[in-house]
Amino acid sequence: MLQTNDSRFRASSGLLEDEALNLGIDAYIYGYPLVLMDVTRALLTNAPRPSARAAPINQFCHVKTFPDDTMTTVIRPNTDTLDSCAWLDLAKQPMVLSVPNTGERYHLLQMLDAWTNVFAAPGTRTTGNGGEHFAVFGPQWAGTLPSGVQGIKSPTNMVWIIGRTQTNSRSDYAAVHAIQDQYQLTPLDAFGNRYRPPKNAPVRSDLDMERPPVEQLSDMDAAAFFDRLNAIMKQNPPAAADTEALTRFLAVNIGPDEQFDLEGLDPRIARGLEACVDVAQTKIISATQKLHSRRQNNWEFMVDVGRYGTDYLWRAAVAHVCLGANLLEDVMYSIAFSDADGQLLHGENAYEITFFKGQLPPVSAFWSITLYNSKQLFARNASKRYAISDRDRLKYSDDGSLTIYVQHGSPGRDKESNWLPAPIDTFSLMMRLYWPKKEALEGIWRPPAIERIAMASLRRAA
Repeated sequence: MLQTNDSRFRASSGLLEDEALNLGIDAYIYGYPLVLMDVTRALLTNAPRPSARAAPINQFCHVKTFPDDTMTTVIRPNTDTLDSCAWLDLAKQPMVLSVPNTGERYHLLQMLDAWTNVFAAPGTRTTGNGGEHFAVFGPQWAGTLPSGVQGIKSPTNMVWIIGRTQTNSRSDYAAVHAIQDQYQLTPLDAFGNRYRPPKNAPVRSDLDMERPPVEQLSDMDAAAFFDRLNAIMKQNPPAAADTEALTRFLAVNIGPDEQFDLEGLDPRIARGLEACVDVAQTKIISATQKLHSRRQNNWEFMVDVGRYGTDYLWRAAVAHVCLGANLLEDVMYSIAFSDADGQLLHGENAYEITFFKGQLPPVSAFWSITLYNSKQLFARNASKRYAISDRDRLKYSDDGSLTIYVQHGSPGRDKESNWLPAPIDTFSLMMRLYWPKKEALEGIWRPPAIERIAMASLRRAA
């Protein structure tokens, strides 16, 4: 944990405007994931009781059906799993997560700290499917756990559990619901006794429950952003590795023991910090186009996801495009913004993605390709189809290959089983490999190119 001097550190009046601007840019990028997590937490816990989209703190929100294009609170959702999410507040005591026996069904209950680092990932790959009790405790807690309860230490008091339970189709809902209902959260002092979560939690009326968290954060000015950042850091301590960065930020009163007052700063410093927001947001968005990745056929396989160290720009970029990203060992993500010729994917064109025989994504669980609009959300379409996966009833060619058709209009009735509808404007694709095999993790397997149909026809002819 970062330790700062207890005395009030005031911003240095000797700073020039450009120096304050550069410090502000770095501090904004550093704090972006933390503030985005807090905005997301506020929205997803603003409910009197659990529902399909939100739940009070320390309670599960079980998604009972696949999301559709009306889902705006979480960017890049999926239709591979029915999710079970919970936000924990560990400031008072640990919470015990109980997981049932899931049989042969893949499941994952990843845990993110307030800084978006994945610090634990109970599930099929790591703990098996037999059922367990896990006590999740905060950085200051010191106590004894009951027999049969496995301890998991969180670096912060804010924890986001994102549970994913394999769901093969809509007809699979009932079996998945039975598992979801057995994911339980119990305060440690109530574990082993009959526990009923509190009802009728207070609801805030001042929150914008319609717009995505990314949009809400983008509207914050410097005063609102840095004030919120300081407050959240006090409850969710920065890592020891962040000491050097936090020491620099103290020059503009940004830190876990600081109070941020833009109006009370030297006018030059205030101007620099006011100007930093737009510049920092541009840098983050630009970084999303240059992801830490392995580029293959214009698919960008993200690497170093879920563990970020001191690479703050990378951490912010991942939060911006894929908040809640898993460890690669659990799910590999690959994003495509352009086709085989480097042109942006656009609904004015039609595309083919062909997996030749024996070249389907190598996974121990399953794979999917999901389409997102320019806002990183599901693209509205009449068939309400947002993804293609190996669990769909896909048609294979006589030679054993599989072709996916990505376009705005139907590719023809005989091809609609393999059709992924696109919007009329720009879009992106995300390939997910659940529990990827070694050849995927090491880059031995290569995904197929996204070919514009005219070019694909010419290349086949050649």
